[in-house]
Amino acid sequence: MPVLDQLTSSEARDDLALLRDAAREAGAIAMGYFGNNPQVWMKGGTSPVSEADHAADAYLRETLLRARPDYGWLSEETADDHARLSARRTFVVDPIDGTRGFLDGLHSWCVSVAVVEEGRSLAGVLECPAKGETYWAC
Repeated sequence: MPVLDQLTSSEARDDLALLRDAAREAGAIAMGYFGNNPQVWMKGGTSPVSEADHAADAYLRETLLRARPDYGWLSEETADDHARLSARRTFVVDPIDGTRGFLDGLHSWCVSVAVVEEGRSLAGVLECPAKGETYWAC
């Protein structure tokens, strides 16, 4: 394996550890709202977003960008910042993937976080706190 690939793999493993920790905590934040009738707004007229989405998103953004300030940010719940296009790596986030299910009390939602580089996923985590399950890849 070339040295650059080894470095990238090592960085991806470090990013994976960061993602796992952040997703776990964001899941705990979301669980605080789960089943408690959080405030809900409609975006685009048909897609719900809740205060739980916003709280988990704010936590993830602050935590991940504090740890990796040179990374870009792309989230379903945050206005797109085109500065991410000039970043080597970008966090891609859906703080509650499955908001409708979350709001309906289903356990099928998760926190979804990943790191991509030049359109290629390097590490990703799905934290499913209502099911007590976590999935990751690197």
